[in-house]
Amino acid sequence: MARHGTGGRWRLQAALTASVGLLASTARADEARATCAATLTGRRVVVRSEARAFVSPELDRLVRLGMAGKLEVQLTLMRRRSLWFDARMDSTQVTQVLAFTRTGYLLDGRPLAEGVATLELERVAWMLDAPPEPGERFIVQVEVRLHVVTAASLGRVATWLTQGASAGTEPDDRSALTATLLRSVAEDLARGASGRCDVLRSP
Repeated sequence: MARHGTGGRWRLQAALTASVGLLASTARADEARATCAATLTGRRVVVRSEARAFVSPELDRLVRLGMAGKLEVQLTLMRRRSLWFDARMDSTQVTQVLAFTRTGYLLDGRPLAEGVATLELERVAWMLDAPPEPGERFIVQVEVRLHVVTAASLGRVATWLTQGASAGTEPDDRSALTATLLRSVAEDLARGASGRCDVLRSP
C-alpha cells in the first residue's frame, strides 16, 4: 500500500513539474499588452480595447488541447483633475471566453480570422450624466487578465493522476501543500496587463 501511494505522489509531482516548466517558458514569451481607444460624442463615451501578445505558445498549446481561456476585462472611466487624483466616474467588467475548435480560434463564438496575436475585445459604452464642459478631459483605464489553467482544473488532473492511491496516503498537511502549489502554478500561468488612453472628442 505504501508503494502504491508513493507512485501516486510521484505522478502528481511530475504533473506539477510539467506545469512549472510551462510557467518558465511562458515567462520568456513576448510581454502582454492592453491598449484602448475611446471617443466622446455628446454625452456618450465609446471604448474599443485590445489584448496583444496574451496567448504565448505554451498557452496556445493548452487551449488547442481543449482548455478554454477566460479573459477578464475591467474598464474604468475617469475625469482628469489638475493637481489631484483623477475622479472615477464609471466602471464596467466584461468576461469573454477564448476557445479553439476545428475551424480555428473563437472569442465568445466569434471566429478570429487573424489569429490571437491581437484580440479585439468587446466594445463598451457609457453615457455621462450631463454634457461635459468644454475644458473637461477624460481617460479610460483598461485591465485585462487571461486565465487558461485554473487551480480547479489542475486539481482535477492531480486527482486523476493519484486516483489509485489508497485512502490515508495523503496526510492533511500534504493535501494543503498540494492545494497551495496548484493555486500558485495556476496564478503564475495567467497573463495580465493594463493600459490607459485619452478620450478623444468627436469633431
